[in-house]
Amino acid sequence: MAKLTIHADSPLQTINRNIYGHFSEHLGRCIYEGIWVGLDSPIPNTEGMRNDVLEALKKLQIPVLRWPGGCFADEYHWKDGVGPAEKRKRMINTHWGGVLENNHFGTHEFLRLCELIGAEPYISGNVGSGTVAEMSEWVEYMTFDGESPMANWRQENGREKPWKLTYFGVGNENWGCGGDMRPEYYADLYRRYACYVRNYGDNKIFKIACGANSADYNWTEVLMREATKYMDGISLHYYTLPTGVWKDKGSATDFNEQDWFNTLEKTLYMDELITRHSAIMNTYDPDKRVALIVDEWGTWYNVEPGTNPGFLYQQNTIRDALVAGINLNLFHHHSDRVRMANIAQVVNVLQAVILTEGADMLLTPTYHVFDMYKVHQDASYIATDAVSPSYEMDGKQIDQLSASASLNADNQLHISLCNLHHAETLEVECDIKGHLGRMISGLVITSDTMDAHNTFEEPNAVNTRPFTDYRVENDVLLVTLPARSVVTLCLQ
Repeated sequence: MAKLTIHADSPLQTINRNIYGHFSEHLGRCIYEGIWVGLDSPIPNTEGMRNDVLEALKKLQIPVLRWPGGCFADEYHWKDGVGPAEKRKRMINTHWGGVLENNHFGTHEFLRLCELIGAEPYISGNVGSGTVAEMSEWVEYMTFDGESPMANWRQENGREKPWKLTYFGVGNENWGCGGDMRPEYYADLYRRYACYVRNYGDNKIFKIACGANSADYNWTEVLMREATKYMDGISLHYYTLPTGVWKDKGSATDFNEQDWFNTLEKTLYMDELITRHSAIMNTYDPDKRVALIVDEWGTWYNVEPGTNPGFLYQQNTIRDALVAGINLNLFHHHSDRVRMANIAQVVNVLQAVILTEGADMLLTPTYHVFDMYKVHQDASYIATDAVSPSYEMDGKQIDQLSASASLNADNQLHISLCNLHHAETLEVECDIKGHLGRMISGLVITSDTMDAHNTFEEPNAVNTRPFTDYRVENDVLLVTLPARSVVTLCLQ
């Protein structure tokens, strides 16, 4: 049995809704086919964007959407993607599959997408191959309400009033695909570029510096030492690879119990990464003004057999649902410092919440976890103390239980519980301090097999359903979690 103490009598910081952000890159079939099908497509669409995907994303209450990359961002020149579609420059997407990019989906289309789904835009600027002037003019184009060359051009292109833009990333993975830079060099370059990312009128830019690749603590040290006062956030990228080997990351669907365990163990490493990067940030920013932005996270497997290796298309099983639940629980626990996160990616790429094939669409197990967990957005974080049985395999062990809780403005207490074990149920004894609602309801996502996933032939094979396996005895909530499950309870 696991024991969970929930301190509902002492709510802490707000869980920033942006922790539930997503990431859309010009990569494979994420933008084209996944979101953008064009004005003349037989697939029902709104201004070229497919209606089924728009509705699914809107239901998810996505707070913030990152674009255009990723590695693509540092070869993207925004001026090629505005104006009449037939006149836009074509380019080769050298990072992802060497395919032709016609730039039909550009700044106007992305910002319209955000309007349609109710998300705030998060733009990644080009430091790797772009110029200071190019980045400065992009911000002016999007946000300046007045007389200027860029504002005039925006108006000529059909947008009279500027957009509201809060989040702007000054570069992406500049330690790798964004320029192979040293942290000292990037820190100086960041200060230069960020200086020209200006605020126009009442639009205030939240500037995000390129942060570390997983455990590169020196990168965080240098950036915080040299540029803290010039940034509002610093990013962190970490992907879960079952094998830990980039050349052979493992299959999304053909895996055994050891692979299952390894995947969840490597997901839990996120806790150590956030803890250690936060400790460095605390040295230079003890008031925690600068946010840690985990703007790329999720599972990364070998691509599905027969698909373009550069498209990063992978299936999504109940294992991915557990990965999502674990990470979101960790972000809740670290929400004093982690104030945005963006799963990679939103459609048809990596740990996608949506997959499409022609006119068909399906929702993945990861989608259903995000849908279940959205109740935590902007709620007060509730500290939890867990004593969990160990889940052991091949000489290694992890806690069988992952959990988090929050209290919203309506005094509803939400408790999210993940049973990481591939085969065993888990009894959880919840001692709730200061709140035990008279009404309890719940949702669960689980499956009969470890590799269960949704297909276009069976799009609802893995879905949420009502959860009722709980009882209250002597003011203690007792919950029985199925093997390989994610549960969210509401107490009111």
